[in-house]
Amino acid sequence: MKHFTTLTWMLAIAIAGVTITACSSNDNETEKPFTTDPVENTLYACGVGQPETRSVADAQNMLFTEDDFEWFNVTTREIKFRDMDEPLYKRMQPFHEIEFHLGDNVLFVVSSFVGDWDSRTFTDLVLHYDVISDPNQGHYYLHDCYPLQFIDTDEVKANINKRAPQWETFTSYLESKGKLRK
Repeated sequence: MKHFTTLTWMLAIAIAGVTITACSSNDNETEKPFTTDPVENTLYACGVGQPETRSVADAQNMLFTEDDFEWFNVTTREIKFRDMDEPLYKRMQPFHEIEFHLGDNVLFVVSSFVGDWDSRTFTDLVLHYDVISDPNQGHYYLHDCYPLQFIDTDEVKANINKRAPQWETFTSYLESKGKLRK
């Protein structure tokens, strides 16, 4: 009986060893090389509802990614978007703010989406939809204020200075992707 118990334990250990070896076999998988390169970030923008109703679900309102625009002109601040199934201005309408993200980090928040028809004044960053200068094709701009005649006010200048490091990250990233025009 003692011999039978020892034999049973040895058999159990042998079966367990074969099972573990079989489960850890990588014969069908190619081994991935170890790399220290950082995971690539993606630039994207999400619409955010009214601040009083902001929730986790609002962050899921993806408006566009870096793949949706062709280039950004750092001088004029125009973003040239690719053709989309639904015009971008229609996607923007329900949102109060737009968050620009790079990976998991919020780069900056656009205070509003405005069109040429908008009579409100904004002293912080806006996404401006211009249809007056070229009625056949709308243009989108990231402006530091709206209308632009308020650019020299102290409040707008303070907001520009506060956002300068994020703006540098934004433009450097786009330049690395070949999407920056000067």
